[in-house]
Amino acid sequence: MKRPSLLLVDDDTAFRQVMAGELSRLGYEVDAVGSGEEAIQRVAAAEPEVVLLDLHLPGIGGLETLKAIQAATPTAEVIMLTGHGSIDTAIESIRIGAFDYVVKPCPLDELQIRIQRAIERRSLRQRANLLDRVLTPPNPGNSFIGDSPEFRRLINLIERVAPSDSTVLITGETGAGKERVAKLIHARSSRRSRPFVIVECAALQETLMQSELFGHERGAFTGADRAKPGLFEVAHGGTIFLDEIGEVSPATQTKLLRVLDTSTFRHVGGNREIQVDVRILTATNRDVPSMVRQGLFREDLFYRLSTITMEVPPLRARAADVDLLAQHFVAVLNERFGSSKQIGEEALQLLRRHNWPGNVRELLHVVEAALVLCEGSLVLPEHLPASLRTSKPAPPAGASAPDAPLPTLDEAELTHIRLAIEASKGHRGNAAKMLGISERNLYRKLREHGLLA
Repeated sequence: MKRPSLLLVDDDTAFRQVMAGELSRLGYEVDAVGSGEEAIQRVAAAEPEVVLLDLHLPGIGGLETLKAIQAATPTAEVIMLTGHGSIDTAIESIRIGAFDYVVKPCPLDELQIRIQRAIERRSLRQRANLLDRVLTPPNPGNSFIGDSPEFRRLINLIERVAPSDSTVLITGETGAGKERVAKLIHARSSRRSRPFVIVECAALQETLMQSELFGHERGAFTGADRAKPGLFEVAHGGTIFLDEIGEVSPATQTKLLRVLDTSTFRHVGGNREIQVDVRILTATNRDVPSMVRQGLFREDLFYRLSTITMEVPPLRARAADVDLLAQHFVAVLNERFGSSKQIGEEALQLLRRHNWPGNVRELLHVVEAALVLCEGSLVLPEHLPASLRTSKPAPPAGASAPDAPLPTLDEAELTHIRLAIEASKGHRGNAAKMLGISERNLYRKLREHGLLA
């Protein structure tokens, strides 16, 4: 079972080390940093569930760090750590959006209670966000940005496919924008006024997957004290988007095939046939045809899901869009922060030369962190991550070194996994987040590559 992730932010080295050790002993995955600047960088990459944030920090203070964390990772719950003389400021932090505060030195059992309450509220907020996404179909509007030939080809394909009711398999790397493509397909379809339901398959435990998708009857399993409709029922008349479809188990694949064939299913523990009218869109960053050949994915389901296959190009393949995207993100973030900052030409040059392994999502996080760290009106190279300042220029699309053979997909994946494990200092949860996959998926890949001890 995945351990809850915490980020501890405190400039007192002794307190930080002792508290991190005690929280780890209690079953939490703990990451610890000593400044607000480090915290802002870390939350964007690791997305912890709870942040324990000291109110008095060198450099960027606790309240400013709190605001930056909320902007970078709105899903994180923040508990402020404060001294007796700063209660008024701690209360002000709650007005800004912190979940709670604890006075140092804080008893461990009291802190553990606050952390558990924060995790529970985070779960409730996630459920509420899911319902909001279901009941308020998204309208991408003009936020899908690009002018490169690759981007225009993708938009033209979306415009042709959207009015149909065909199933669409959206492929592409993590962070390339597969969910945004699915939203745009729905928004351009005749179902646009009906629900758009997102199911993050990699985030659901196998024991919950079928219950979430198909619902359950009262008493179907331990804890099922009332009947619950499934997300297919919630999406009736609209669109359901199954993200990371490659993570679905064989048992759930069989049930999905039945829904595609008959538009009917049964609740877990039920025997009544339920009929729905739902368009199914799916997405994956995995090689599903290869999974079919290995017997990991049903061939008949793959053919049903891939009536139309749509590949979202990685950002490095449409490098001409980097400037447009960066300027768009600056405009959006300026409006959110109430600022009027711009990216300087030297910083833009670094953005253009980067290879963007994390694609559009990585670019957004880089721009957001730069605007937060920039104290003036112009973003300079020093406001960008060190990895961008020291990286070599990205090679032109399709170019390869004449004396260096191109690595195989397995070799490239193995190298990328090793880099993530090294960068996270062996922390599998953080490495999985860097790679944009679930911890379960990372564990499977480690096993496949023989990296498990």
